[in-house]
Amino acid sequence: MRAAGRLWARPAAAVALVLLAGCSGGGGPNGDAAPAGSRAQLSVEPGDGAQDVPVDGRVAVSVAGGRLLTVRLADDRGAPVPGTLSADRTGWTADRRLATATAYTLDAVAEDGAGLRAAQHAGFTTAAPAHTFVGFFTPEDGSTVGVGMPVSLRFSRPIENRAAVERAVAVVSDPPLEIAPHWFGDRRLDFRPREYWPAGTKVTLLLRLKDVEGAPGHLGTQDKDVHFTVGRSLVAAVDLDAHTMTVRQDGRVLRTLPVSGGSPEHSTYLGAMVVSERFEETRMNSQTVGLGDEYDIKDVPHALRLTASGTFVHGNYWSDRAVFGAANTSHGCIGLPDAKGGSDGSPAGWLYRHTMVGDVVEVRGSRGERVAPDNGLSDWNLDWARWRAGGAVH
Repeated sequence: MRAAGRLWARPAAAVALVLLAGCSGGGGPNGDAAPAGSRAQLSVEPGDGAQDVPVDGRVAVSVAGGRLLTVRLADDRGAPVPGTLSADRTGWTADRRLATATAYTLDAVAEDGAGLRAAQHAGFTTAAPAHTFVGFFTPEDGSTVGVGMPVSLRFSRPIENRAAVERAVAVVSDPPLEIAPHWFGDRRLDFRPREYWPAGTKVTLLLRLKDVEGAPGHLGTQDKDVHFTVGRSLVAAVDLDAHTMTVRQDGRVLRTLPVSGGSPEHSTYLGAMVVSERFEETRMNSQTVGLGDEYDIKDVPHALRLTASGTFVHGNYWSDRAVFGAANTSHGCIGLPDAKGGSDGSPAGWLYRHTMVGDVVEVRGSRGERVAPDNGLSDWNLDWARWRAGGAVH
């Protein structure tokens, strides 16, 4: 499964209605014909993944072939931004200017004449003031996350003076751990310990970027502390050859679930991946991976994002139940049995209820490419020596 990259600095435990994504290959995400969906066609502005959006730029939602039911625009603290719905319920526009250097999420739900719903989600960030920069961070202040969650900063501008910026950022923990930084290019700086965080760890991100020159003529603006807590340990081990997922909490096996991974033509990534987003229902569209109109499934249930490029663990109601636990038939995702609309009692529903952002999915198998460490929150795929070598201050 491959899709557009995702933005950082949204509420860490947010549960949205939809995510535009795609699985490579023909048919639906698991190879079958795509089920019929709503005729309502949603469009949002700015688009998903937009950066440096002007604060006085247009934020709007429109629908063709249906009417809008709900629209929600919110900033990275979850505060809603008011908007106006048109009289015929086919359009919505935000009522006020946006804040500078802020991450926003836009979620819209519409239905067609037959009552079938469609939903769309977009995340975007607004521009920082001229000659300044900020770091959009994850996880969010006050959140509780799984043991695999790194601290990740995405900067609003390319950073040339990496050592100066790195010295102005610290991550400390209780109990104390050795925590090291690693740069992925000139816009992303992550921090992690040698191994997964111990359950119950209290972590603080200290941002002292105010007046730090990140690039010639560009000064930082942030001086704040961000606190989060590591919850219980939950690690799901996927064996693609055995077609199973073994879920352990605090080292104890909770359940072994049947799965269907990527087919030989579209193998699932191997390695340790971290849940970065949770969606009760998502949209998977082949257009996002350059495959035209092959499929558009608007109601994929119980989806957990693993990579920025579009790998998910998700529920599947359209494939033959016989494939789960027996064959790898997907286009890169890890599918579990589910019902249309999502069933809490299904394997996918059970996993969704037990999983939080920051939990780890470790995938092994006899075929497949290892996930890149900068694809999502896959930092753990670098050994400690290589991780430490990625810092700017030695």
